[in-house]
Amino acid sequence: MIDIALLRSDPDRVRENLKKKFQDHKLPLVDEALALDEQRRALQTEGDSLRAARNTLSKQIGVLMREKKTQEADAVKMQVNANAARLAEIEKETEEVSEKLKAVMMRIPNFICAETPIGKDDSENVERKRFLEPKTPDFEIPYHLDILEKLNGIDIDSARRTSGQGFYYLTGDIARLHSAVLTYARDFMINKGFTYCIPPYMIRSSVVSGVMSFEEMDGMMYKIEGEDLYLIGTSEHSMIGRFMGQTLEEKQLPLTLTSYSPCFRKEKGAHGIEERGIYRIHQFEKQEMIVICKPEESEAWYEKLWQYTVELFVSMGIPVRQLECCSGDLADLKYRSCDVEAWSPRQQKYFEVGSCSNLTDAQARRLGIRYKTDKGAVYAHTLNNTVVAPPRMLIAFVENHLNADGSVDIPEVLRPYMGGKEKIV
Repeated sequence: MIDIALLRSDPDRVRENLKKKFQDHKLPLVDEALALDEQRRALQTEGDSLRAARNTLSKQIGVLMREKKTQEADAVKMQVNANAARLAEIEKETEEVSEKLKAVMMRIPNFICAETPIGKDDSENVERKRFLEPKTPDFEIPYHLDILEKLNGIDIDSARRTSGQGFYYLTGDIARLHSAVLTYARDFMINKGFTYCIPPYMIRSSVVSGVMSFEEMDGMMYKIEGEDLYLIGTSEHSMIGRFMGQTLEEKQLPLTLTSYSPCFRKEKGAHGIEERGIYRIHQFEKQEMIVICKPEESEAWYEKLWQYTVELFVSMGIPVRQLECCSGDLADLKYRSCDVEAWSPRQQKYFEVGSCSNLTDAQARRLGIRYKTDKGAVYAHTLNNTVVAPPRMLIAFVENHLNADGSVDIPEVLRPYMGGKEKIV
């Protein structure tokens, strides 16, 4: 959510931002917000005037009563009562108008970074950098499900019977590898100075509406029937929600946190051969990183965060690239975002394994996350990034470390977490 003062002072900038995001259908929201803001301020002005008059009239009544001017005092009392009734109406109207204004403001997207490429959708995202040279072996690489099944590492058919499409059982050394990657990622981030957390896996609607747009919520979140609770789609949601309504001490910043959680997503619109495996699923586990910092620090943290993910994948021998998300691919709260994509030797292309975002103060405004300064409390900036998200990451892992005999090599950094194993056979 953007600052209403910015909308008030430069509405054309807001309109231009909407056009860059190809959200022309939201242009009427600017005038709607301005009208509601003007109405709210007029009500506040009238209310302030009535409150000031109440004090003056109360003193006047006292004077008239002392002078035994009862009739005149009664007339002033009637005016006081009328003002009080109107003030009650104003307070109710102000609350209603403020709620309408907030609802409109929450639909207006955050300003995008000047460096964000302009494009309609993810097909116009821009590659920035590559890390490790992609390699293709001289033998045919099977579909990842076939690789995992031959290693007795996955059971999709049983999961369909118990849970439906988009679920899986991981077994044996592949299940162990899955856990090893998460544990390695946890230790990797702790060694970067991040504090490890395990958050709640369900959050209230007040947190959901604070961390994402309504469109995202509808497309991602599972709601618990009969309760004001949602299953998290990523631990970022509950991690940022932890600081809702808080005013932090300046010396506490930056807060650098890494969290583990299962994640639950509807994944609407999944299709195609790559969706039959474990690329797009309803349940997975993830190691996340979250930063809450001062506004002047957020861009530097953005660069650090996505590079941590690159460093992790490169340490496991998996080629990756950084892809800058274009304006039309940015969720409404995001100022800037990039994907880290891993190389698929079978498909001869990169695919997403993580996403890094700087949301500036958009989440903080919705959730009321501030920190104290000499000039008063100001909104903090929030960032999040995927450290690693198996089992999607397992696709890149098995394809890039597959041998001609069907075995999969285990990189040296993971062997301590795999009991010293060097291969899965």
